[in-house]
Amino acid sequence: MAKRVPTPAGAKLFADAAPGPKPVAAAFRANIDGGSRGNPGPASYGVVIRDARGQVVAKLKKYVGRMTNNVAEYYGLIAALDYAQSQGIRALRIESDSELLVKQMRGQYKVKSAELRPLFERAHKMSQALESFRIDHVYREQNREADTLANEALDETSGRPANPAAASKTEPRSARSEPRRFRARFRSGVLYLLEDVDLPDGEEVEVLIRLIPKKT
Repeated sequence: MAKRVPTPAGAKLFADAAPGPKPVAAAFRANIDGGSRGNPGPASYGVVIRDARGQVVAKLKKYVGRMTNNVAEYYGLIAALDYAQSQGIRALRIESDSELLVKQMRGQYKVKSAELRPLFERAHKMSQALESFRIDHVYREQNREADTLANEALDETSGRPANPAAASKTEPRSARSEPRRFRARFRSGVLYLLEDVDLPDGEEVEVLIRLIPKKT
């Protein structure tokens, strides 16, 4: 059967028709985490990015200085968005165990903190540039890979082993419990450390007091 050629009127009809919907880009997924030891204290972030098939395509981690947990979380979010932008990713789903960050990015919480406000504005602007952006809260157990990367960044910066659990099986106890010196000041019945001490919560320590003569 011969193919019919559209009449001029028919051609005009098709020309005026609204274009079909653009195909939705397959979403990449990024698990992000940020934390600090001390809050504020030494801080870092970790990011694990997967493509639409679930394959890991990037692992990001970085020590970001002395800051709070919430600031470090935003640095992780911005790192994920920056990666998406640099790789031409058009659709991105973020998963974070920070309820504050997720609800602020969704507009459910106001950003009242002066230190978080510029980070929120930057992240919001970057997310708006994507064709599709979504951010969800997940439990810490579902965010372990990103949490591990963040801790590795802190351990590498402080000179501690990247896997403390593995190290504890191979190092002799005497090496693990070697005393460390820290300066402190006693005031109004409280001993204040004058530098950061990276210890797990609940760790017991022994304190030896030695008075340092004041300079005259």
